[in-house]
Amino acid sequence: MKDYIQLGIEKGLISFNEDKSRITYLFQNKERNYNNPEEKVQAETFLKLILDYNYPVSRIRQFVPVTMGREVKEADIVVYADEMCLSPHILVECKRQEVSEAEYQQAIEQAYSYAFALPSDVKYVWVTSGIKSDYFEVDKSQNTRNQLPDIPQFGVDSIATYKYVYGAQYLPEEKGKQKFFDLSVIDQSELTRRFKQAHEALWAGGQLNPSEAFDELDKLIFCKIWDERKARNVGDPYDFQIITVPKTEEKDERKRRLIENDNLYNRVKALYEEGRKRDAEVFRDNIRLTPEKIRTVVSYLESVNLGDTDLDSKGRAFETFMGSFFRGNFGQYFTPREIVDFIVDVLPIKHDSKVLDTSCGSGGFLLYALNKVRNQATEYYPNWKNDTKQYAKWFPYWHDFAQNNLYGIEISEQISRSAKMNMIIHDDGHTNVITSDGLVSDEALQAKTNNHGFKYGTFDFIITNPPFGSSIRQSEQAYLKTYQLGKKEEDWLAVKALPENTRDGQNTEVLFIEQNYRYLREGGYLAIVLPDGILTNSSMQYVRTQIEDWFRIVAVVSMPQTAFTANGAGVKSSVLFLKKWKKEQTKELVDAKKDIESKLLKNSNYLLHRQTWDLEIREKQRDKANDIKTRQRITTTAAKQTEEYKTWNSELLAEYASKVEELKTQLIEEYQQTKQRKLPDYPIFMAIADEIGYDATGKKTANNELDVIGEELKKFIKTIESDKL
Repeated sequence: MKDYIQLGIEKGLISFNEDKSRITYLFQNKERNYNNPEEKVQAETFLKLILDYNYPVSRIRQFVPVTMGREVKEADIVVYADEMCLSPHILVECKRQEVSEAEYQQAIEQAYSYAFALPSDVKYVWVTSGIKSDYFEVDKSQNTRNQLPDIPQFGVDSIATYKYVYGAQYLPEEKGKQKFFDLSVIDQSELTRRFKQAHEALWAGGQLNPSEAFDELDKLIFCKIWDERKARNVGDPYDFQIITVPKTEEKDERKRRLIENDNLYNRVKALYEEGRKRDAEVFRDNIRLTPEKIRTVVSYLESVNLGDTDLDSKGRAFETFMGSFFRGNFGQYFTPREIVDFIVDVLPIKHDSKVLDTSCGSGGFLLYALNKVRNQATEYYPNWKNDTKQYAKWFPYWHDFAQNNLYGIEISEQISRSAKMNMIIHDDGHTNVITSDGLVSDEALQAKTNNHGFKYGTFDFIITNPPFGSSIRQSEQAYLKTYQLGKKEEDWLAVKALPENTRDGQNTEVLFIEQNYRYLREGGYLAIVLPDGILTNSSMQYVRTQIEDWFRIVAVVSMPQTAFTANGAGVKSSVLFLKKWKKEQTKELVDAKKDIESKLLKNSNYLLHRQTWDLEIREKQRDKANDIKTRQRITTTAAKQTEEYKTWNSELLAEYASKVEELKTQLIEEYQQTKQRKLPDYPIFMAIADEIGYDATGKKTANNELDVIGEELKKFIKTIESDKL
């Protein structure tokens, strides 16, 4: 990425004051406020005219007065055809980067009016916001303008119908002939702005809602990536750019634009179909944008080299753009990156690990797992960029992991597509991201997708943040009865054993615990974000018991109340790190617990007490009914309907219920104490994070306690892996 400002300083074209708040254009000796967003765009554009287009600085004037009726305004930049600066050649209008599409179109009209107001003939107009540019050839005598792909360089009379070609830097430069440009690498902040402004341009007119616009932008980014991956010869033009029609072929400006738009639409559609043939799961429906809207998006992205942009930069740009969109519309699908980073960082994921997220949302956990393995590859092969032998090992190290070992399930088709796009932008890893209910059986999932990688008992790591609060009802999903946690728990203190009974409904996060258990191999790790109610509510004891039986509890890390507030959720949550027991370990635990229960029941004469109390209740009820019957000379049935009997009976039942509850409490306490003594004991890592790098609004903060907690937890897990704990 060319740093025009630094080059301008080095070549003596501009200078700054100490705090860079003021810029001076040295040839004209004009000082301006560099904190003005438009000034930053103007400074770079001024330097591009000199450094890229080779115009002499002596022929460039800035802030040129333009008389518009009774008003005098300023044209930002005028390039002259003569050394005396009397014949305007190019007029440049600069707008801030964040300008809306509507404001940008107004700027085009404004520039056009300036061109007509200036003396002599202005031949070309360039309107730019720094991230988007439009170029026109102006004919005052005919009152027409002809859109071009670029302005000509100094000494060039005519230009081609396109600007961007593959390998432009390898083409020889010839005096008087056009210079083409290759795609440019840009930084994260600018790429984020381009994504956001392209998205806003799609829905601002009201034809699409923001969600639909997001879908369509995804499709066009997909096309852009495919275009960059196509094989080309040096000098061949890219398809994903605006290619103009010469006015010699069509004189009418409106018709020219329609032809250009149709041609662009057909090129983009061909790219889309080519990509869709290779992976039909990414996008199932067609592009639903008009040719004019496609042109708008292309104008923001045509100059960008997504392929060579730093993986972290382009990934974060897309995540930032997605994050701002999801937080406003689908906050539940976006786990804050600080939490994702913490979870993935502490787990010993390697290139041969098989990793799954059963409710992957926008793909954050999968991306961080991919980046972790890519970073490992770079550690092992640090010279991969310059050493072909190292590259031959570096690339498959992480790419095979992305292609074969990363799996994700997302119920929302739109979000699933976005997750795939997120992975594609990171170079790969989208192959095994599928759209499905994450709670259906592995066989049902394989049958639906024909992807046999989704098999129970095969995953080394599951990293996930399941949806909270929604309930799966038996009447809606028959699979509920296949879940152990979808059934009513067995009560060891019940007098009668009840038949197996499916619950009417169960919370999704509870069912995902069991589903993740099924997918994990023995010894595999589950890291899951769960609401604290599962860890603390007495009604959820059966869930905690089941977790105990299925997993070695490795760690519990409490998140602050505000962890998910910015995403639209205020539920207090924690991250559980669990390691799946072997089957025999689970059986030993279950058998040991049942043995404790059996001995406690026997030693306490619990059933005899309950039977005795039931007999006492019935005898007292019979005596009371007979007493009322005798006194009031009524039947036994009528006696039991009297207020006297009902009040007395309520007090009697409450008295015995208290006795039963007291005995149960005593036995449960004895059970817990005995369990602690007799069952295998192991340490659990516990931590509370009050500060996690952002506040309730999502704004970044200086302190992130997860960094320190993560380092300690990594050591703890290493100790577990070495069988010392």
